[in-house]
Amino acid sequence: RKISEIAMRVGIMMDDYESQMVSLTAGEEIAFGLLNHGFSSEEVDKRVSQALADVGLPGRENYQLDELSGGQRQRVSIAVSLLQGSRFIIADEPVSALDVTIQRQIMELIIKLQEEMKFSVLFISHDLNVIYQMCDRVMVMSNGRIVEEGEVEEVFANPQAVYTKELMAATLDVEE
Repeated sequence: RKISEIAMRVGIMMDDYESQMVSLTAGEEIAFGLLNHGFSSEEVDKRVSQALADVGLPGRENYQLDELSGGQRQRVSIAVSLLQGSRFIIADEPVSALDVTIQRQIMELIIKLQEEMKFSVLFISHDLNVIYQMCDRVMVMSNGRIVEEGEVEEVFANPQAVYTKELMAATLDVEE
């Protein structure tokens, strides 16, 4: 297979709004990847409208990205990652820059879309509460190496690695 075909099947969802071109509209940001892969303008328009509707932003094609809130921009990022029919999404800290109310909305949206569209998510986060709520399995990394992995319930209830225990203790200290 061509690399471009494989790349189209993997979506990336970032928390870094700087990766978005704020001079673009939401529709242009979403359409960018499709236009570079040879879709017709009619197909692009149809997919952009559907993607915005899927993430709860119907009719926002012509809004400038810098006119949107952080949560709305994250929804655009989700739309970008899904519009090519990706079956695997890498979500790198997708809710870290959002307040807790918006975090909850975005997490619920990701779960809803995942169930409807049947894609897998590699969810990267430093927030253990988010990991606990979003993931079935967890891998804990320290210095670029996996130090522990398993079912979320199992790892959280009975961490084995020293580093995992330290993370859990630090999280409990912050919450108290």
